[in-house]
Amino acid sequence: MLLDDKSIYLMRLGDNALVLAQRLSEWCGKGPAFEEDMALTNTALDLIGQARMWLSYAGEVEGRGRDEDALAFRRDSHEFTNLLLVEQPNGDYANTVVRQFFFDVWHQLVLDALTRSADDRIADIASKAIKEVAYHLRRSIDLFVRLGDGSAESRRRMQAAVDELWMYTGEMFKADETEELLGAQGLACDPSTLKDAWLAMVHEVFAEATLELPAGEWMQKGGKQGRHGEHLGLLLAEMQFLQRAYPGATW
Repeated sequence: MLLDDKSIYLMRLGDNALVLAQRLSEWCGKGPAFEEDMALTNTALDLIGQARMWLSYAGEVEGRGRDEDALAFRRDSHEFTNLLLVEQPNGDYANTVVRQFFFDVWHQLVLDALTRSADDRIADIASKAIKEVAYHLRRSIDLFVRLGDGSAESRRRMQAAVDELWMYTGEMFKADETEELLGAQGLACDPSTLKDAWLAMVHEVFAEATLELPAGEWMQKGGKQGRHGEHLGLLLAEMQFLQRAYPGATW
């Protein structure tokens, strides 16, 4: 199925939010503390709301009769275009915190740029979402610093999570033809222009957390083009089960 660049871009935004929301929801009832359990659940709900807005608009632009539910529950893993970072397993709590921090810094930068999109609908969605993401970022920075500069054990776990997830950050700034085309039209954000600002904030927070940035420059890629590992397939198998087992089921 051939899609136009605008619908592809909108699906990417929606897929990032949806997949990360599903990952965070896996912590519900299992968080390390009641406050954290509630905070993660609320963050997941915020992201689900954002995913609904992006995917709903993507379906309208696509013009093939697929609404937000169809795009969320009736696509296979190769049709999802989210960043590889957001589909990585929760691991221990350090992995979840590091993944969230890396994404939140990038997410706020992207949404800030999209508030100035030439497409009024994109700008409106971004303006609503960025208010929630500002809270997500404040919270993830706080946890990142507290755990990084905490006990010897928490610091060890945080550094291990950083070393494990760093290779998934490069994809966030790798622009492809879709992003270059829509960026030139003023509709989308060219992610390559965000790298310096992202690194500046990351360096600042790492210094406060007494953690070290990995030296490796090799990065994973392919999520935006639908090339995923087994993690996404397993995530979707759980998330999509009801619609797969009972197509068209409604409450």
